[in-house]
Amino acid sequence: MAEKINEGKIMQVLNWAYDKALDGSIPGIDSAYEMAGSYLKGDGTLVDQANSLIRWQNTKSVTSGFLSGLGGIVTLPVAVPASIATVLYVQIRMITSLAIMGGWDVKDDRVRSLVYSCLVGNAAKDILKGTGIVVGSKMSTQLIKSISKETIFAINKKVGFRLLTKFGEKGAINLGKMIPLVGGIIGGTFDGVSTNIVGNVARKTFIEKSVLAE
Repeated sequence: MAEKINEGKIMQVLNWAYDKALDGSIPGIDSAYEMAGSYLKGDGTLVDQANSLIRWQNTKSVTSGFLSGLGGIVTLPVAVPASIATVLYVQIRMITSLAIMGGWDVKDDRVRSLVYSCLVGNAAKDILKGTGIVVGSKMSTQLIKSISKETIFAINKKVGFRLLTKFGEKGAINLGKMIPLVGGIIGGTFDGVSTNIVGNVARKTFIEKSVLAE
């Protein structure tokens, strides 16, 4: 019987996935920096390049070739299903790549916290608003610097809780069913919050630089 997933374990997975996405330490998979660099070489505007990355994440990022390098997830030092860890890793890598493309310092804990908020899709608006960040305001270096350690903690806690309620015991079972590795493809959605929605929220936040504007 698997151990029950809790908020602390969810946050451990988020931190693990974030660090792995940045340092590119999963064999055969580009780091977020490398992925961002490859899309910045593409045609069109920065928004066009971001949309291209998001589309790729929705269609090709989880093919068998991609998954072949995710063996490290199986040995994840946190007792959560590999299916959950895989989805979070894929989405965090996408979001951090978009943040890098937008010129943000993803090693800053405040930016990391905003990356995590994007994982809950449109619900991020409520989380940020609840911590005093004005939704619809212009994302700027000044705004980032104004985020206190207390606000970072509050955002992370709310994100962890939101993800936990989406997974839950039943949610973890459903997620496992929605993400079969048969044929090397991860299918389905992230309990109603698709990678596409997460990507769009990240694009609005880090590329269009408006705090989750409509």
